[in-house]
Amino acid sequence: MEILNSEQVRQADQLTIIKKSIDSTELMESAAIACLNEITQKFNNTYKFHVFCGPGNNGGDGLAIARLLNEKSYEVNVTLLNVSGKLSHDNHQNLQKAISGNLKIDQINRAPDRLEFDDKTIIVDALFGIGLNQPATGEFAKLIEIINHSGRYIICIDMPSGLFSDQPSIQGVNNIVKASVTYTFQYLKQALLMPENADYFGDIKVLDIGLIHEATVGMNIMNYLLDENLVASILLTRPAFSHKGTFGHSLIIAGGEGKIGACILSAGAFLKSGAGLLTVMVPDNHSDIIHSSLPEAMVLNRSDLKNTDLNKYNVIGIGPGTGTDIESNHILNHLLNNWTNPLVIDADALNILSENKSWLNRIPEGSVLTPHPGEFRKLFGDWKNDFEKIENQRDFSIKMKCVIVLKGKNTSIACPDGRIYFNPTGNSGMAKGGSGDVLTGLITGLISSGYNSVAAACLGVYLHGYAGDLAARHKTEQGMTAGDIISCLPEAWKKVTNG
Repeated sequence: MEILNSEQVRQADQLTIIKKSIDSTELMESAAIACLNEITQKFNNTYKFHVFCGPGNNGGDGLAIARLLNEKSYEVNVTLLNVSGKLSHDNHQNLQKAISGNLKIDQINRAPDRLEFDDKTIIVDALFGIGLNQPATGEFAKLIEIINHSGRYIICIDMPSGLFSDQPSIQGVNNIVKASVTYTFQYLKQALLMPENADYFGDIKVLDIGLIHEATVGMNIMNYLLDENLVASILLTRPAFSHKGTFGHSLIIAGGEGKIGACILSAGAFLKSGAGLLTVMVPDNHSDIIHSSLPEAMVLNRSDLKNTDLNKYNVIGIGPGTGTDIESNHILNHLLNNWTNPLVIDADALNILSENKSWLNRIPEGSVLTPHPGEFRKLFGDWKNDFEKIENQRDFSIKMKCVIVLKGKNTSIACPDGRIYFNPTGNSGMAKGGSGDVLTGLITGLISSGYNSVAAACLGVYLHGYAGDLAARHKTEQGMTAGDIISCLPEAWKKVTNG
């Protein structure tokens, strides 16, 4: 799914209006109907609705929704705050329709001192939409404060009012509506993926309002949300006449003294990636642990590295639990001097790089780096806000010609061509030790299987999160472990490959 900025959304709206030979109020009606369908599925008409509208097109959406709810025999109150005395064309048109439908509209130019809401009232916020480019102030800020202190379930239309869609918001105590759910139209907006906005957007539903598919053709879209269709387009077929060599032989260097479990987790995920052969490298005298835990994997001691022909491997994953001692530094330095195929670099290997930043120039093109925010900060510097963080990620991916996977809620995957993919799968139950080790092994295995680095990162992150969602469903977010993610990978594969 494409992630559009506000100008691109306006262009998509206009092209749809032209191609469908409709006017803008008809498109607004489609959006209102999509919202109505969502609302009526969740709330029967024992609930009341209080719809707050601004003077622009978002307010027009709210007026249309209010009219449709009224026609469905819901009790509806409407407050239209119009400080300037001017309404947009579509807002005015929908105001007249609402009045003609005997819907009572409280038109005001100042926010009330207070409003009372009973326990059956649902608030609909339609004060501002995606085009907002300055903070809500004055009477609008006062009304937003009333909404936020209502204690009621709040539905925001397209965007929470006061939240910018394409840039950091200047956040006051109460100048942005805090949604229970946001119904956004047709395309996801970048602000709805930023951790700094998590207190404002609530649950998110992307509603199809009938914009034509061709509306985005030719647009310079650089941000995408991974979804089932996109993931399906990535999948490779497995030849019927294949053998273990068909799907590659890879090396994972993981696990240090006291952290051999990191190697077991990475290797365990690799073995469920579809890859053919795996060798793991562990500290000397630890091979028995691997043989007993992972009989499918071959084992090398660290002391064997300099005598090992690296050319036999398709890809090398390095970092989980290795430590940052002198030996681990030497191993990473040796790889950077003697290896030209992709590396998958995680955890302690990233920490070593952050202490030796001149080494970044020697990372092979097409490698995949998988930092969490703390590791990213140490590697690439701090950021003022999440939008800047994402742009830094994009810039370094282009510069290094590597894929950078920035882990967290809505993990972002930056590609060397400037595209960024955001991942919708996963949950807070994965915020536990070992989950990142699983992702490292999975991405390494996918590259070994024949996926390019971008596809492996996108598919790996999506599968990893989906397996985490399955694990949470089976074990709860509190009770699940990183090992449960591995156990759920086959079920995740089944969903992805079979639809």
